Amino acid sequence: MISKFIDTLVNIAQESGLYEICTNFLDGGYKNLIMILISFLFMYLAIGRGFEPLLLLPISFGMLLTNLPLTGMYHPELFAGDINFGDVLHNGGLLDILYLGVKLQIYPPLIFLGIGAMTDFAPLIANPKSFLLGAAAQAGIFITFVGAALLGFTAAEAGSIAIIGGADGPTAIFVSSKLLAGGKYDIDVGTIALAAYTYMALVPLIQPPIMRALTTKKERAVKMGQLRTVSKTEKIIFPIAVTTIIALLVPSAAPLVGMLMLGNLLKESGCCDRLVKTAQNELMNIITIFLGISVGATTTADKIINLKFGGVILLGVVAFSLGTACGLLFGKLMYVVTGGKINPLIGSAGVSAVPMAARVSQKVGQETDNTNYLLMHAMGPNVAGVIGSAVAAGVLLNII
Repeated sequence: MISKFIDTLVNIAQESGLYEICTNFLDGGYKNLIMILISFLFMYLAIGRGFEPLLLLPISFGMLLTNLPLTGMYHPELFAGDINFGDVLHNGGLLDILYLGVKLQIYPPLIFLGIGAMTDFAPLIANPKSFLLGAAAQAGIFITFVGAALLGFTAAEAGSIAIIGGADGPTAIFVSSKLLAGGKYDIDVGTIALAAYTYMALVPLIQPPIMRALTTKKERAVKMGQLRTVSKTEKIIFPIAVTTIIALLVPSAAPLVGMLMLGNLLKESGCCDRLVKTAQNELMNIITIFLGISVGATTTADKIINLKFGGVILLGVVAFSLGTACGLLFGKLMYVVTGGKINPLIGSAGVSAVPMAARVSQKVGQETDNTNYLLMHAMGPNVAGVIGSAVAAGVLLNII
């Protein structure tokens, strides 16, 4: 009786994840341990430091779950090559099934639906020149794409890394899930998502030094006139017109731009309050949880603990910095062309980190003159950057 009890305890111990890590420590078990510790670090950054907690916390917990051995929640082999969806549904774990929403490009457009329902495009409509600043900030994406390709990354990897420069997590996930399909690359969707959301959280740290270096005190002190009032008719026509024009010019961008503008049209129509509230709250929250935890599940040790991941991190900050710099430089050009009526600082808000990048423009402007209010002016390029990053994503998909 005692021997059977001992055998039972031994069997339980041998089937534990701890036993798996210990017995395979030198053969890769240590990598799982490192990944678990990294997940703890990201949880700390999300909870303790407030770095994009709404997505970084689910991503880091998904990272924890996928790197705990023998849980059977995520199986990368099911997504290698052509996906057998029946096999995933019948033999996959919980995270495998949730990850289908990423592989089928469902979650990012639905996130854009919620973003559209929460976005006011009035500053952009009131000052259409903001479109140019939003477009200029996307130049960092294409410069980084060329640079990554020259450094030896494949076209699919280079495109996935470059889109980080748009500072838009859902767009980065949407592009990388298309380009990195098949599991044959050294980087994965989770790698790109981690880099994208890390740099989105670090906007207040990365952008100000670049802004101060590329602008003069005189330029930063420019006060811009009050924006005109935008009519309800203009706000209703805007999402319809943008969807039509962009879908005709860059069809690959239609899923993101279309959902973004649908959410905005629901908001501005004034007759769909229930749908707007659902898109802003329940739907947005549910998709955020599913997106975060399923993307985190892809961050397995073999995708993170390698030199290419270091390259992704470095090129990601290059892409984001170049996007900020290009927006600022185009803002300086507009400053000259308009005779000093445009504050170049709002050009840095052309990246798609809404509304954080616009707030950084406001903060840096007030460091020079505390009576200078740039927030609403910066929101124009900022929301233009959301559209611009989606268009850039479509262009990359067409190119590659």
